[in-house]
Amino acid sequence: MKEAIHPEYQEVLFIDSSTGFKFICGSTLKPKEKEMFEGKEYPVYRAPTSSASHPFFTGSKALIDSEGRVDKFKKRYAKKPEQEVAPAPVVVKKINKKK
Repeated sequence: MKEAIHPEYQEVLFIDSSTGFKFICGSTLKPKEKEMFEGKEYPVYRAPTSSASHPFFTGSKALIDSEGRVDKFKKRYAKKPEQEVAPAPVVVKKINKKK
């Protein structure tokens, strides 16, 4: 590994902006803001969302699937009788070859 080209790896305090949830994770980020957490001072990065606030992890906006996915697909894209169109006629062109 080459010397002096890799960023410094350090522990960073991540704070979820929407919930205030805090967790420490190793990172190469270099934020200027610092904050005390559990008796130690850490650089702070304010994340817009984390597992504490994301709907996938919280289940607050869970998808309710009363019909099966395949049934919904077939229902949405099934051809209706008035939508069926006769196939377009095939046009064949003759090419005259000159000798």
